[in-house]
Amino acid sequence: MSAQDRLTDALYGLGWSTVKKLPEPVAVRLGRTIADAAWKQRGKGVRRLESNYARVVPGASPERLAELSRAGMRSYLRYWMESFRLPAWSRERIRAGVDVKDLHHLTEGMDAGRGVILALPHLANWDLAGAWVTTELGIPFTTVAERLKPETLYDRFVAYREGLGMEVLPHSGGSAFGTLARRLRDGGLVCLVADRDLSTSGVEVEFFGDTARMPAGPALLAQHTGALLLPATLWYDDSPVMRARVHPSVEVPESGTRAEKTSVMTQALADAFATGIADHPEDWHMLQRLWLKDLDPAKGRP
Repeated sequence: MSAQDRLTDALYGLGWSTVKKLPEPVAVRLGRTIADAAWKQRGKGVRRLESNYARVVPGASPERLAELSRAGMRSYLRYWMESFRLPAWSRERIRAGVDVKDLHHLTEGMDAGRGVILALPHLANWDLAGAWVTTELGIPFTTVAERLKPETLYDRFVAYREGLGMEVLPHSGGSAFGTLARRLRDGGLVCLVADRDLSTSGVEVEFFGDTARMPAGPALLAQHTGALLLPATLWYDDSPVMRARVHPSVEVPESGTRAEKTSVMTQALADAFATGIADHPEDWHMLQRLWLKDLDPAKGRP
């Protein structure tokens, strides 16, 4: 393991061991202090965040984008402070930490026994949402995690999420799809963060007026298993409670090839994600390149 990898692993370990012991108001202030310091440095992540917000809020002035990126960094650090502290939260604190609108789409789908795929973008705190599902609803679920470097850091994330009641599969390796399909055929719940493609097999979608690529997995799983595909969006307000909404299901088209059906369904997911992101852009934690023109300008569509 390189010195950089050892440092990265040590810093995350320090966060989980130390931040979770802090009183909540202290952790909130610490997160905001770190966020403001990072924002003032205007590093690569902050500049990319502003670039992404410029697509979400077209015509925004530089001053408005700066305000959004500052709020975005505060939201991002709130995610981390909450995540570091989640293993120490009581069941009552987790239950009180999330308020979900239109939850009936999820509960009715589970009651029907079809299996449900819940697809989310990188909004607010998806780990807290997962902990709420396992704690408040008592529904276990399966998810997929990107393999991080160093391997010890990936192991930390897997142990953390499994401690919250999730079954975690590695994104790489090729066996995740089959396992997810089996869970769905058994009437289970699968939760996937699905606004950024981590493979070369993603589906091109129109997203805030330009072309991006999103994973095909949610749509393909719904077609293979007959499971219900539900978009969900999350956001913060000025309270300690995170808000969430479960959107109506994305249906499998009655006609077309598998690729055509997948394209239509993934675009519907992107449209639902865009609704939540446009309403709360500062809570979209996308500090990476997403649109094709940003990934490779030579491949961007005219």
